[in-house]
Amino acid sequence: MAEDARLRAVVTLAQAMAAAHTPRESWRAAALGAKQALGGSFAAVSVWERELGQLRVLVNAGERAAGEEEFPEGETYPVHQFPEIAEFLHEEWAGGGEPNAWVETAEGATGASAGASATGYCHQRVAALRRRGRGSCVVAPIVLRGQAWGELYVARPAGAPVFDRSDADFATVLASVVAAGIAQTELLEEVRKLAFTDPLTGLANRRAVDIGLDEAVERHRESGTVVSLVVCDLNGLKRVNDSLGHAVGDRLLERFGSVLSVCGAMLPGALAARLGGDEFCLLAVGPSSDAVVKVAEDLCVRAGGMDLGEGVACGVASTGDPIGPVRTARRLFRLADAAQYRAKAARSLKPVVAGRDGAVVRLADAVPPAPHDRRAFRGRDPGEDGG
Repeated sequence: MAEDARLRAVVTLAQAMAAAHTPRESWRAAALGAKQALGGSFAAVSVWERELGQLRVLVNAGERAAGEEEFPEGETYPVHQFPEIAEFLHEEWAGGGEPNAWVETAEGATGASAGASATGYCHQRVAALRRRGRGSCVVAPIVLRGQAWGELYVARPAGAPVFDRSDADFATVLASVVAAGIAQTELLEEVRKLAFTDPLTGLANRRAVDIGLDEAVERHRESGTVVSLVVCDLNGLKRVNDSLGHAVGDRLLERFGSVLSVCGAMLPGALAARLGGDEFCLLAVGPSSDAVVKVAEDLCVRAGGMDLGEGVACGVASTGDPIGPVRTARRLFRLADAAQYRAKAARSLKPVVAGRDGAVVRLADAVPPAPHDRRAFRGRDPGEDGG
């Protein structure tokens, strides 16, 4: 029966991690699943940051002691205080062994942690157990791609049965399941990043903007939240490509992407994106239209000071300005795009703002929107230089 219960616990842990959508959810599922499986009162997952020489706690789950946060921002421990992850485990692997878990108690190491005890690595954990009112813990290394990634830690309170060798063996199995779950989460995060990130600039891409803008406009319809969109067209890119080559043109795009990111950081939660080609945008949800216009003005100044290119044409549309009802993301996009078109045609050094320039709303509404080409209403205006 005990074996059946542990098998069910392994399956439950694997399923919980597979259902996680973010790294945090994955870490939390790992800690809670291991705590439940081992009959502990507390569990944590830590990662070994080799470049910093420290163990960083990712999540604390269960009955937390004073000062322990569920997702701590700065709970780290120098690896030299817990060197078994770097030294003891390496020696074990080098000898052909496996990265097995071990047990420690508030009174010192037990027979289940003879290896750690022999090297004298457990004293820091013993002190921590006593300080936090815990009686014993089992520590299992988490191994990814043949390297120690971090550790799984499960504890029981003082007075509860102490973990034994069978618990340590089971913790080793659980750590393997956790490793597989973390690997899956990291892969999904990488796929998600590729799906929503522009590979050249590192900014968000058009897909990310479309999803974010749809959600933002829905919030606006439900609660009146101010939604603003800044659309930019980088001037002179075509001439840079033709005269200096596309490698230099790419550097110009990357440079402007950095400028846009810096300006976007002035608006809490703003999304900086490259829509494609020489077109970029900022999506801000919450800040006032005046705050967004001020950032757009700064963006124009910074873009005009870049070594390459010829500045930027910038248009702004915000539900905080008199632009009429905004029921769809497409309408806000067309308004911002029409404002940017006006800025481009006039070679304006400042952003043009829908609702503050009387022609923008009329221009945006003059031609029915094309389903796939948001630039269709521009036609072939001679004021455009194609870059």
